[in-house]
Amino acid sequence: MQPKRVAALSIITFGLISLFGDIIYEGSRSIISPFLLSFGASAFVVGLILGLGEFFGYALRMIFGILSDRTRAYWTIFILGYSLLIAVPLLAIAGSWPLAMILVLIERLSKAVRSPARDTVFSYATKGMGSGKAFGLHELLDQIGAITGPAIVAAVLFVSGENFSAAFSSLFIPYLLMTILLLLTYLKLRPLVTIPSVSEKRSIFKGLPNEFITYSVSVSLNAMGLVSIGLILYRASPETLPWLVALVYLLAQAVDAATAPLAGYLYDRMGRKLLYFPFALSVLPSALVFIPGLEFIVLSVVLFGVIFGMHESVYRAAVADLTPMELKGSAYGVFHTFYGFGFLVSGAIFGLLLDNDLALLAVLFSILVQISAMILLRKTLSGSRLNPTTRTIS
Repeated sequence: MQPKRVAALSIITFGLISLFGDIIYEGSRSIISPFLLSFGASAFVVGLILGLGEFFGYALRMIFGILSDRTRAYWTIFILGYSLLIAVPLLAIAGSWPLAMILVLIERLSKAVRSPARDTVFSYATKGMGSGKAFGLHELLDQIGAITGPAIVAAVLFVSGENFSAAFSSLFIPYLLMTILLLLTYLKLRPLVTIPSVSEKRSIFKGLPNEFITYSVSVSLNAMGLVSIGLILYRASPETLPWLVALVYLLAQAVDAATAPLAGYLYDRMGRKLLYFPFALSVLPSALVFIPGLEFIVLSVVLFGVIFGMHESVYRAAVADLTPMELKGSAYGVFHTFYGFGFLVSGAIFGLLLDNDLALLAVLFSILVQISAMILLRKTLSGSRLNPTTRTIS
């Protein structure tokens, strides 16, 4: 089969797998806070669980990225990662917040296991197409699932009278469909996707370009200076029913879905210069979240969706362009560790600033961090794509 046809088939199949996966875990994420509160968990406990889960899910990607590169078992690892999503429908039978916490962390582990290996296989499978287009179109299908999941959960909660067990149980259907599609994709695409063997085992950091590490730090700073969607929804929660919170979350996913493919096409034309836009834009939701009124919450959500649509498409595409082919799994793992650390710091700082209503300090912090991120980004623009002479860390 011609490379372009393999690339097109890969975008469709991997996109559908991600679509079902996002229905499952984005559906659960849209209501997990009120679910934990239904067990009497305090705000501190809820924040600790979700914060730990985010960092857990991102930081462990480096370990599984290294494992995937060393074993070359990319297909096995990413299929295993998706299978762990069974933890989400099992939340239907969680009878206490400690058990729910374990299942939430398993769901985040699922993300950590599958992401580096999946992105690596996908980058090889779509090498007959521009990386920006490939990741952007994949993100579009991914985000359709991210919209559908909260919509399903909101509908079930509305019809069932806020029955969380029914909402989580409904997510077993997309889990079953995703599992079937995973097996079909493995049987059909694995023989068509060539993943080269490695003749030399290199230290992960010795093989990664300096520009890639600088880029990862700049993205980490960008995440630090951006208020998280969880905190935006927190501001909307006190006077809003759980199913309405899920719909607000859905709006962010819808904007994300609309932004991703356009960002992918622009990235293939502009390269990493495009990232100046989301870096600068990140200041706005971080300021608007402090202004009282649902309209400002909605505007913050829309802006966050635009920014995150670029995070999920062109930020990942840049990693593919900055790293050697044999180290892509490790590179995605390192990148996501920096990225997750940024959101961990963001959650702690903006949470503290929101508790104390320190809006001016939040804006100043966001501006300072985003300027620092843009300075580092500029240092990576000497070349738009990896080439044989790219300098690496020694």
